[in-house]
Amino acid sequence: VQLQASGGGSVQAGGSLRLSCVASGSTYLINAMGWYRQAPGKQRDLVATITTAGPSEGRTKYADPVKGRFIIDRDSAKNTISLQMNDLKPEDSAVYYCAANLEGLTTVASMYDYWGQGTLVTVSS
Repeated sequence: VQLQASGGGSVQAGGSLRLSCVASGSTYLINAMGWYRQAPGKQRDLVATITTAGPSEGRTKYADPVKGRFIIDRDSAKNTISLQMNDLKPEDSAVYYCAANLEGLTTVASMYDYWGQGTLVTVSS
């Protein structure tokens, strides 16, 4: 499985960005995908995750700092997830990574099997 993230950039506080992640390869193995972010000098933290297959398809979990502002969605036919980020704040600045899990929905980073290369989001005040 390979993951390719895109959509990062620079925006002013209060603005919006949309990230996308396309999975390729043995995508039929994937049961959940998620977005993590890592700011300089900080650990990689969950942003949001979504089930992409099975009876729980579409189930989501969000980190508290982004609830009500970010929306994760999937297009299973295109093997793609997206992250719509609204009302961005300077503290949202980070490298955003997409990840894929073969087992199912989880918030634990070490449980993800595949990672994309990351896309940088910079929010200025």
